[in-house]
Amino acid sequence: MLLYGLAVLVVVVLALLWLGGLYFFKTAIRRAPKSFLVDNPNLMPEPDNEIISSASDLTWLDTQPTEDIYIKSHDGLKLHGTWLPSHSGLQQPTVILAHGYSGKGREMAGFARFYAEKRGYNILMPDDRGHGQSEGNIIGFGWLDRKDYVQWVHWVQGKVGTETEIILHGISMGGATVLMTGGEALPNQVKAIVSDCAYTSVKEELTFQLKQLYKLPAFPFIPVTSLISKWKAGYFFGEASALNQLAKVQVPVLFIHGEADTFVPTEMVYRLYEACPTEKELLTIPRAGHGTAFQVGRTRYEQVLESFLTKNQQHSSDSN
Repeated sequence: MLLYGLAVLVVVVLALLWLGGLYFFKTAIRRAPKSFLVDNPNLMPEPDNEIISSASDLTWLDTQPTEDIYIKSHDGLKLHGTWLPSHSGLQQPTVILAHGYSGKGREMAGFARFYAEKRGYNILMPDDRGHGQSEGNIIGFGWLDRKDYVQWVHWVQGKVGTETEIILHGISMGGATVLMTGGEALPNQVKAIVSDCAYTSVKEELTFQLKQLYKLPAFPFIPVTSLISKWKAGYFFGEASALNQLAKVQVPVLFIHGEADTFVPTEMVYRLYEACPTEKELLTIPRAGHGTAFQVGRTRYEQVLESFLTKNQQHSSDSN
């Protein structure tokens, strides 16, 4: 009788854990409104500072000659992007901008404006799978998206020619995405990566958020949800690692992070920086929370970014 009771208890506990894992999977990984992001104090910018793009940036983008473009992912999803050609001609360098979790490409308008007005670049702003106008019911957290961004790189080459220089610039999940993409086999035309407020790995970021939002420990919830993710999304949380992908990066990387970031902890950027085997730079912005470094410290941000881009364009021209 005792053994029967224990067996029932074990079954009940396992069922509850599985249901909990399904809940967290749906909350974080499935495409759905993310209510936990609304009014999240760890995502609130300083007064008078917008996240990434101001209203004027979005208005500016609406006045530009953008084009909606589409590609088919390796697993059959129709992916959408917004293309803005350089006013100086397609022979100019191209930046591919990677947006954050639950965002879309057009929300990168502030960065697009910088690259268009200050650098004269062509600009591509994809909507990640499961975001914006792109198909997909699963959020890839950068891991699934890395293969999509390799395809976007090849799309750019087909559009402007194989001699173009390409920069990858992402923020938050997009910052992790461009680092993960950097660990893939990329053409020599990809010259540099800019990663703003990226997380080290999906496992570490979700562990952090589980504690922040639910006051729960990683075990057993993260392993169970990770197992469900492998079943339903095709990846374990542990394998979705920007840290591991950095070991294979072959281009210079500029790491940026807000010193007051409490959504993706600032300490993560120091570990990412240390793991990078190539030429690298690190910029941290005082008082900047998650995703607000560009607005809070815009002058410094632009100065460092301009220097980084110019230096790496010069390197590429010296080698040709």
